[in-house]
Amino acid sequence: MSTMNKPIDLKELGFQDEYKLVYEEGSKQVYAHTTYYEIDIDHDQLITEDDTPVDNIFSEKEQRLLIDPLHANKWTDRDFLASSNVAIYHTFKQPPVVPDMFLSFDVKAPEEWFEKKNRCYLMWVFGKAPELVVEVISNKIGGEADQKMKIYGQMGVTYYILVDPYLEIYEDRLNVFKLTSERKYERVHYPNFYMPEIQLGILLWEGLFERHQAPWARWCDKEGNMLKTGAEMTTELTESLDHERQEKEDALLMLAMEKQKAEAEKQKAQLEKERADKLAALLRELGVNPDE
Repeated sequence: MSTMNKPIDLKELGFQDEYKLVYEEGSKQVYAHTTYYEIDIDHDQLITEDDTPVDNIFSEKEQRLLIDPLHANKWTDRDFLASSNVAIYHTFKQPPVVPDMFLSFDVKAPEEWFEKKNRCYLMWVFGKAPELVVEVISNKIGGEADQKMKIYGQMGVTYYILVDPYLEIYEDRLNVFKLTSERKYERVHYPNFYMPEIQLGILLWEGLFERHQAPWARWCDKEGNMLKTGAEMTTELTESLDHERQEKEDALLMLAMEKQKAEAEKQKAQLEKERADKLAALLRELGVNPDE
């Protein structure tokens, strides 16, 4: 057997913690970060969509509230992919995980995204795991706090956020975990849960979103300033323009009133002068000098 066909032992190379074997057939090996032996993968067998609906209204709205501000604001200079309900294939021939929302940096959506192989997130194609995953807990049997947490840890997802709106599992609605060097998650309690590697924080905001009042999980900066949605930014701009227009209308009205007042005072002075002239003429007719 030639050296090129001999299976590579990553332990001997010291790379076992950096590269994950995702497919192996005989002497052919494919790793998540570096392809040592290229093989043809039949992407048609991958399930990229199965038409399974979102399980509840809150979860569906929460996902949009976490996705929209990332695209509506200029909060990072890095390329990123933020998606919801998209399958992540972490290991070939293994079922994918489908997080409610994930964020992956330094990657771009494929240009030919209608092709089967580009409809989901294949870690061996993108070459990395997402930096952040969010799951919205709907019940006690979804596996978000155990099975999924373990899978995301093995994938290398740095931050794992669990939103528990109905307090099904946790005592807090917002729970943030960070991956340790042992590939286990530990709960974090940073102010505003600010994540320096991502330059995002997350907080609970009690407010109205799409006509629904609830405590929502929302992105923020280190100081706790929330990233606004596109709709909120449009509303603020509209209100600002309306306020500016109202100020201009008020200024024009004030100018018109001042002009009208000045004209009235001018007319009043004119009338007083005419009365004085008539009185002086009458006095002269009576033989009285009005100037003495």
